[in-house]
Amino acid sequence: MRKKRFVLSGYFGFKNFGDEAILSVIVQKLKQYNHRITVISSDPKYTMSKFKHIRSVYTFNIGDIIGAISKSDCLISGGGSLLQDATSFKSLIYYLGIIFAGLMLRKKVIIFAQGIGPINNPLGKFLTKNILRHCAYVSVRDTKSYELLKSWGIDTDLLCDPIFSSEIPDIEKEDILAVQLRNCKYMNEDFIDRLAQKVSKEFSNMKVEIYSFQNEIDIEVCKKFEKSLNMLNDKIKTSVYSNLTDEEIISGLTKAKYLIAMRFHAIIVALLSATRTLAIDYDIKIEKIAAEFELPIIDLKTGFKNQFHELKELDTYKIAAAVRNKKFDWSGFEKIINE
Repeated sequence: MRKKRFVLSGYFGFKNFGDEAILSVIVQKLKQYNHRITVISSDPKYTMSKFKHIRSVYTFNIGDIIGAISKSDCLISGGGSLLQDATSFKSLIYYLGIIFAGLMLRKKVIIFAQGIGPINNPLGKFLTKNILRHCAYVSVRDTKSYELLKSWGIDTDLLCDPIFSSEIPDIEKEDILAVQLRNCKYMNEDFIDRLAQKVSKEFSNMKVEIYSFQNEIDIEVCKKFEKSLNMLNDKIKTSVYSNLTDEEIISGLTKAKYLIAMRFHAIIVALLSATRTLAIDYDIKIEKIAAEFELPIIDLKTGFKNQFHELKELDTYKIAAAVRNKKFDWSGFEKIINE
């Protein structure tokens, strides 16, 4: 089989656990076939230090990006939620621009297991629809994205998130509540204090481990939560963890009996490891995965109800059975990359 050149576009190099884990999955798959890889990254040195024998170009060095794509056989965009304007319209245009460049340079373009939307801007919808219809292979990770693209007349494969294919270590559970928080539009000190009050009341007998997945967004909120919790109950043992490797994050979440989480991939790791999980709703993708696995969910804008009781009563055997059905299907992807 001829070695081919691939360019990978995504939210890479920002040291965000979920996106870096997705990148690892894609790189491992391409390396099975000895293909050559260039990653578009906000931190090329970090990305090249993490993976052996790959190249990396800077996210905003358009000349290097165009040069890499022009020398490639295929551009892969994803996974994650790149094509949405909830973060910003500029972000949507950036990722669409990379895809458009690949199409203009007559390269195969793969949309890899993405969550599409929300896209509220009419121009954003028009561009997304008309660019994606020209891609060689499109796959999405949730039903709503699939239905949206189907309504646009775009042939799409519905897959699960690729992190469901991760191997999770078999670690004995400990008396630990893991808490993973991030900043967002509706995150404020009132919510942090109310969450701390509930945790102090419901989990005073457990160690509380607080995880920052991406320091630029997470660490300040994590420290505020720890401070609020310690002020309420100085006997609770707390720790804030940051700058961890993917393996350390997975190990930490796996050994916890309970998890309160905002980030999508924290929830997936918990599902894979049968950690009872309470989701905090800050984005539609959290609503989707909580609904799919019948997890309790907290709305940042409203008060707490019975979510902590529901958390403790979660049926881990039922969840484990549902997770076993989530097998990532590589067949469509492999067919395209090896044609």
